[in-house]
Amino acid sequence: MNEIRLHNTLSGKVEPFVPQRPGEVSIYTCGPTVYDYAHIGNYRTFVFQDILRRFLKLRGFALNHVMNLTDVDDRIIANAAAAGVSIRDYTAKFVQAFFDDCETLGIEAPEHWIRATDYIDDMVKLIQRLQEKSFTYAGEGSIYYRIAKFPEYGKLSKIDVTGIQAGARVDNDRYEKESARDFALWKAPKPGEHFWESAIGPGRPGGTSSVQRWQCGCWAKRSTFTRAGSIWRFRTTRMKSRRARARRGSSL
Repeated sequence: MNEIRLHNTLSGKVEPFVPQRPGEVSIYTCGPTVYDYAHIGNYRTFVFQDILRRFLKLRGFALNHVMNLTDVDDRIIANAAAAGVSIRDYTAKFVQAFFDDCETLGIEAPEHWIRATDYIDDMVKLIQRLQEKSFTYAGEGSIYYRIAKFPEYGKLSKIDVTGIQAGARVDNDRYEKESARDFALWKAPKPGEHFWESAIGPGRPGGTSSVQRWQCGCWAKRSTFTRAGSIWRFRTTRMKSRRARARRGSSL
């Protein structure tokens, strides 16, 4: 039987896939941000993931597939507050609509669906680990990731972060950041916003855009559910590899 070969984003090469444990594959994939209904273009990612799942099963692998549901971000918090309902109540209909759409499209369910809001404590613990390694700083009650502390940041996504400047797509005034390149790990609550009490202060996971969406929580969830086998990650953003290496204190 022919070997499985995949494109390695880090190396930029097509390489043979060799499981860390024979016969086992663990996959972590980013699911939807459930602030609204998904559109047909969103499902391209999920159809691809489904094809991959089915192929691996056909090749005899046992799968442990985790997909997150991002049920907290700026839009969700604002929309839930405007509707006068809790975050869980606001996102419930969009989560169910996503499940229904996947069923209509014939997309297999992963072994684990994981909600971001169920892992706030794990996110806080990871932020504390980053704090211990001096990868963060505080500003106006929020906690930010200091990109300058990690010179190889951007290696996986092949972006040059030195060119990022405050402007139309990078808001440097809304929060007290040292640099436009930095991003919020934990945001201080504003009046009327939902927040969590935590060991690092009251607040909520940071991130507003698809690039700065909170991914530390995804690592917390991935660490819990995908401990065995080879881990493949398919995602809509490209920051987990860099942030995880900073968390571990290792280089790329």
